[in-house]
Amino acid sequence: MSNFSSLIKSIQDVMRQDTGVDGDAQRISQLTWLLFLKVFDALEEELELTRDTYGSPIPEALRWRNWAVDAEGMTGETLLDFVNGQLFPALKGLRADAQRDPRAYVVRGVFEDAYNYMKSGHLLRQVINKLNGIDFNRQAERHQFNDLYEKILKDLQSAGNAGEFYTPRAVTQFMVDQTNPQLGERVLDPATGTGGFLVCAIEHLRKQVHTAAQDAQLQASIFGVEKKQLPHMLCVTNLMLHGIEVPSNIRHDNTLVRPLRDYTAADRVDVVLTNPPFGGIEEPGIEQGYPADVRTKETADLFLVLIKHILKPGGRAALVLPDGTLFGEGVKTRIKEQLLNECNLHTIVRLPNGVFSPYTGIKTNLLFFTKGDPTQHVWYYEHPYPLGVKNYNKTKPIRLEEFDAEKAWWGSAADGFAGRVENERAWKVSIEKIKAEGFNLDQKNPHAADVVSHDPKTLLAEHARLQREAQALRDQLKAILSQSLGANA
Repeated sequence: MSNFSSLIKSIQDVMRQDTGVDGDAQRISQLTWLLFLKVFDALEEELELTRDTYGSPIPEALRWRNWAVDAEGMTGETLLDFVNGQLFPALKGLRADAQRDPRAYVVRGVFEDAYNYMKSGHLLRQVINKLNGIDFNRQAERHQFNDLYEKILKDLQSAGNAGEFYTPRAVTQFMVDQTNPQLGERVLDPATGTGGFLVCAIEHLRKQVHTAAQDAQLQASIFGVEKKQLPHMLCVTNLMLHGIEVPSNIRHDNTLVRPLRDYTAADRVDVVLTNPPFGGIEEPGIEQGYPADVRTKETADLFLVLIKHILKPGGRAALVLPDGTLFGEGVKTRIKEQLLNECNLHTIVRLPNGVFSPYTGIKTNLLFFTKGDPTQHVWYYEHPYPLGVKNYNKTKPIRLEEFDAEKAWWGSAADGFAGRVENERAWKVSIEKIKAEGFNLDQKNPHAADVVSHDPKTLLAEHARLQREAQALRDQLKAILSQSLGANA
């Protein structure tokens, strides 16, 4: 692992010498399309050994083995001319669809918005030669590289706002564990980012695979959509490294563009696992594809409407949402009302500050719900910091073992979580109370002592709550005065 880490660092150092590569996001993008082609070629070598009729979707001269492997091969302007004038145009122009030629579809999807940022063919040759030091056909190296790939994803922390693509592994693992996908179920992340949720789901499902037929079920059960090119490219490569032979169900698209009415029964899924972008605003016109009473341009709100709609009856969802969705009013209230009427929102895990540092300081929540029966009550669990920890950060992130207490408390959906009990971290709120408070899901822990917060977002939320209460009292007073004046008239 240390050798791989130093290898990637040395590649990034070479890229820093190139005048065409500007910043971490471009370095990661450049590294990822190269990695994709090398991983794709390694997987093709395996397929050629096991399938006599296998044919590559990539033209022979453009396959990695035929232009990149020779350390003394093309370099300088010759290499640049090849990459920019032949490789990219050919891969972007592959004619294929997901059903008839899924491998070509995957390659085209990866390259359709990708770019070669490097301007020095000599430096590009150095990078390629260093990558050729990794042998993806050796299982031991491939397994180690899976871990290294996690490091590459974490490097997005310094790539501007690219942190929106990354959810801490401990959070994705906990959400998958508690949702418990089963072999044969369709699993979807409609905002895949780099594929963290899907990788966890694959690892979870692989434990249930014992035959070739079951492996085929797994291969066909993973679905995702990602709007931006860099995370889509990372996601597709990530899934190939984790055993999805042809990740053609991972589309490079905006999930929200498709009108809700266009979804049929065949599009519905059993499990949704996702972290929709916080605070995003969709381009004008997208909201027209949604019912008039829940139209909004806010990305996270539209995703909540979509997820509720796309789940099969009995389908399960786990998603990350900010505090603002919980206490928000207007359209947010109508969305929450519909969610509670159509789904059983059985659990909200309230995460502390810093889980998504350094991307955002916004407090976040994990929502778990099942489509079908309406909500009768919502269980809350307040996730504490570990002993001695005051905040999470890049070097000290949240860890999976911290969720052991939640897992021990969780119980079973089969009996309606009858075994759950209230404690200093867990409490239950009735649907009647939530309705009476205008479908406000921002319910405080009744067992916790009042703590004075100096966090600006917390103070603003409290200010908004007090304003609502004050306005309600003014309205009551006006009503009382009107009645009194009317009676005396």
